[in-house]
Amino acid sequence: MRAHIRAAAITGISAILLGTAASAVAAESARASAPVPWSAPYATASASGERWTEGTGPTPTLVIKGKLSNSAEGCYSLWTKFHADLVPGVPRKQAELCGPGSVPVEVRRSYSFTTTGSLTVCKGIQNTHQCGPWQSVTSWPVTKPTG
Repeated sequence: MRAHIRAAAITGISAILLGTAASAVAAESARASAPVPWSAPYATASASGERWTEGTGPTPTLVIKGKLSNSAEGCYSLWTKFHADLVPGVPRKQAELCGPGSVPVEVRRSYSFTTTGSLTVCKGIQNTHQCGPWQSVTSWPVTKPTG
């Protein structure tokens, strides 16, 4: 009899904990789905735009949209780097621009709670040797910043 009561109690507590965890994940997902601005400057170039998630479930899609701009001569590129399940990824070039002007940027990537990612603007189009600071694109404010 005690074993049945103990099993029922454990089952009930597990259901409450799972329900609480599911509510927390749903709340975080709702916060993450709202567009959040991002920016990354370097020298005469900069990249900016908005990011959000699309879809539901354990792996929605992270969407990063915006533009890479340059106000002078020279070539610049936008790079992303993602870590999944604590495994570091390699930097990947997402856009490049030589001379003044701007080009669109759109990145789509599977996203889970173990994914972290960042982006940067670099001088040149070959590598990430001369770049601005890496900016996180997987931290989510509770509310969309204003202004």
